[in-house]
Amino acid sequence: MSVLDNFESWKDFLGDRLHQAQGQGMNQQAISDVAYDIGSYLANQVDAKNDQEAVLRDMWNAASQDEQHALANIMVKLVQNEGTGR
Repeated sequence: MSVLDNFESWKDFLGDRLHQAQGQGMNQQAISDVAYDIGSYLANQVDAKNDQEAVLRDMWNAASQDEQHALANIMVKLVQNEGTGR
């Protein structure tokens, strides 16, 4: 089962990666930039595996670049308390 098959698994996966990046000293701006790059890639290259991902993709595609950065930052906040090591 892929982490993309279930939104809770996806959030746990992202939470784990966020905690790993923070633990290795990545600053908040770098995390924000990576989140934006991932959001852009997912919206343009990966088919949504569930309704939540489809909504996020549609919101991303409707948003301006500034709004996309805001969505990326919101996703970081959403998963900051997620992950298997919480």
